[in-house]
Amino acid sequence: MNAATNPLVNYVLRLADGSLVLAQRLSELCGKGPALEPDIALTNIALDLLGQARLLLSHAGTLEGQGRDEDALAYWRDAKDFLNPTLCELPNGDFAQTCLRAYCYVSWQAVLWAQLQQSSDAALAAIAAKSCKETRYHCEHLGDWVLRLGDGTAESHARMQRALDYLYPYTNELFDSDATDEAAAAAGLGPLPSTLAADWQAQVLPLLNEATLSVPATVPFHSTGRRGVHSEALGHLLGEMQVVARAHPGAHW
Repeated sequence: MNAATNPLVNYVLRLADGSLVLAQRLSELCGKGPALEPDIALTNIALDLLGQARLLLSHAGTLEGQGRDEDALAYWRDAKDFLNPTLCELPNGDFAQTCLRAYCYVSWQAVLWAQLQQSSDAALAAIAAKSCKETRYHCEHLGDWVLRLGDGTAESHARMQRALDYLYPYTNELFDSDATDEAAAAAGLGPLPSTLAADWQAQVLPLLNEATLSVPATVPFHSTGRRGVHSEALGHLLGEMQVVARAHPGAHW
């Protein structure tokens, strides 16, 4: 079976691709932060996400059983084969949008990792246990910036509110459950995304309220990156991420 027909492989790829694509987005900001401390912090978060992606991609390759390793899955798939949520691929925008997008996603990861530690797949449970510790720091650091900017100056508040209005509809996709998720849940691999919404909201909404931000009304919009239907932004991101591997296939350093 290949990834297109094996829902258990696709389930793991969705987790891997989310971490990989967000890591690439955050790495774009290395050396461009507003101050040294947040610059280094975002770079470290990107490295942690990349570490998660490597473990998950390697595991997906093992489950697939076709000899593809982490490099093959990262560099030799096209945009339509990536299964990350659209939220992760959106352009960084300003610092408020960068922090809020990452906070929304890592907060979702925190809820997911907690449950994946009970996965029937021992390797996935071990990845979740390791990632859970890293993600607690990610949530704390990024949450501090959301609070600091949201409850800061008139300018920082306006920028954070604008970021929230733009990004919040994309979080709907994080809780969409489909046949792939149902197969994974039936196998004990992981929880249905739809079951994570209440815990995510319990973590995120109080912080947004403390940051004096107005949570947008629920809208019917649901992005489709987890099903391989992406915004044009992903193609540009992959073009940069994959250029060296594709320019020198088979090369080793």
